[in-house]
Amino acid sequence: MPGSDSSPARTNILVVDDDADMLRLLSMRLTAAGYRVTAVGSAEAALNQLDIEQPQLVLSDVQLPGRDGLALFDLVRARHPALPVILLTAHGTIPDAVEATARGVFTYLTKPFDGKALLDKIAQALSLSAPTAAVVPKGGHDESWRDEIVSRSARMAEVLAEAKMVAQSDASVLMLGDSGTGKELLARAIHKASARAKKPFVAVNCGAIPEALLESELFGHMRGAFTDAVTNHKGLFQTADGGTLLLDEIGDMPLALQVKLLRVLQERAVRPLGSSQSIPVDVRILSATHRDLEQAMAAGQFREDLYYRLNVVTLTLPPLGERREDIALLAQHFLQLLAAKYHKRLSGFAPEALKALTTAAWPGNVRQLHNVVEQVCALSTTPLVPLALVQRALRQPAIEVLPYAEAKRKFEREYLINLLKLTDGNAADAARLADRNRTEFYRLMQKHELTPGLFKGDSAASGEGVAEPRQG
Repeated sequence: MPGSDSSPARTNILVVDDDADMLRLLSMRLTAAGYRVTAVGSAEAALNQLDIEQPQLVLSDVQLPGRDGLALFDLVRARHPALPVILLTAHGTIPDAVEATARGVFTYLTKPFDGKALLDKIAQALSLSAPTAAVVPKGGHDESWRDEIVSRSARMAEVLAEAKMVAQSDASVLMLGDSGTGKELLARAIHKASARAKKPFVAVNCGAIPEALLESELFGHMRGAFTDAVTNHKGLFQTADGGTLLLDEIGDMPLALQVKLLRVLQERAVRPLGSSQSIPVDVRILSATHRDLEQAMAAGQFREDLYYRLNVVTLTLPPLGERREDIALLAQHFLQLLAAKYHKRLSGFAPEALKALTTAAWPGNVRQLHNVVEQVCALSTTPLVPLALVQRALRQPAIEVLPYAEAKRKFEREYLINLLKLTDGNAADAARLADRNRTEFYRLMQKHELTPGLFKGDSAASGEGVAEPRQG
């Protein structure tokens, strides 16, 4: 199915070929498959088109007049590193195409090419390659408030739309989500979209600071308030005055401090330790936690009155495993940033490496993905990050994604084996358990090269003698 997250009709492919007949053929084939096609006859025309409207994929012939397809790829990669490029090549230019693949071309196809193979490669490129970032047109809506949040996920789009609306008010927001899902980034985006954007944004992790220090950190202290208080200290509420304060991991705040925080929120003033005077503060409160605060309230670990004070609006960030369409986009984004940090020339991920990333389990969410990309970036010796490095960095088995026919065959064979083990190789009993007649059941056994004798006696218990099905 062309495309992974949207209908093909919304996917624009830029086709480049100086052969008018080939250009017409490609356009007809891709249009028939549901794609929107922009067809041009030269690299220069392709570059001009990229300035007007950025496609989701470029399909180009290698042999073009003037600037060839390889030079076009270099310019596309320089301008739009995440834009996938597929090359069409004649036999004489295969070595160049192979070299280009090592530099970051998604793949190449030799002419004459198979139409189905072309559509399959395009679908694979669109599903695995990071899509291009949207460009704000002149006079359009400014999306710079959320430029740190890299996503094309529909679920994240809903969260961001709600965040944009709530940013216009001063309502307190409680952000929920697993560790590493990007709650602090969302808080920064809300601040940037608010009327307080030019004032300070201050974040504090309530679970990372010892209880004895957290009160002073939040509310400040006066000189001599305690043994080590040698100077006056302005707390984070005062530091954030006029702006936004993020109370991260609010669920880990000690109960005694919850009472004092509630008083500050009610009075809109702080009293530093050792002071008899309250200081007015104007702070917008955002809070975040990975804990279930309703369970914490039921257990007496979180104050109900504070919960409702903080939870005027709730925003819930989905885990990375529920926004898999963002994985390739985030991986490419992190790779660009980290390649610059490590002074490396990295063009992208090999298709197999990108597939491993998109199918991996991500218990640590976006933070874990960043760490994995940083490791492969530090260790990569080639422009294209290979599968082996990604597998090493993941250190976890990927989710097995099999083609439907193969998955059906695997299930069917395992089902038959389990039935025959249960019946000690009695095919008639196994057929009854499966609610199938014996003729059909024997046909299935023959299909998978299984015989009743394999499951009688010691051979069944040991698992020996179970014939593997032929490949193909």
